[in-house]
Amino acid sequence: VQLQASGGGLVQAGGSLRLSCVASGRTFSSYTKGWFRQAPGKERELVAALMYTGGRTSYADSVKGRFTISRDNAKNTVYLQMNSLKSEDTAVYYCAADLLAWAPRESSRYDSWGQGTQVTVSS
Repeated sequence: VQLQASGGGLVQAGGSLRLSCVASGRTFSSYTKGWFRQAPGKERELVAALMYTGGRTSYADSVKGRFTISRDNAKNTVYLQMNSLKSEDTAVYYCAADLLAWAPRESSRYDSWGQGTQVTVSS
């Protein structure tokens, strides 16, 4: 599956952004969807993941209560709603897909990756 992420930008601390990731090529509903981020000088980390069944989610502790992952299977799209943004959320955000599996924090397991979208939060 091919992934195209969008929605990043520059926002003030406390603001909100919604990232979108559109899939093409295969049935996206069969994939666990993940959002990862990587800040300069840091390792890529899981932000949020949604199991392919839609029944389970996983969030980084640092974003719990502020970020929400959701999907629209009809549109082959996964979203990341980000509220109460902080300067430490500044990073390049990537969407990823893992076919029929649930190992959300293991980035090496994901089969497909989007190109990344920059999120910059100014304080």
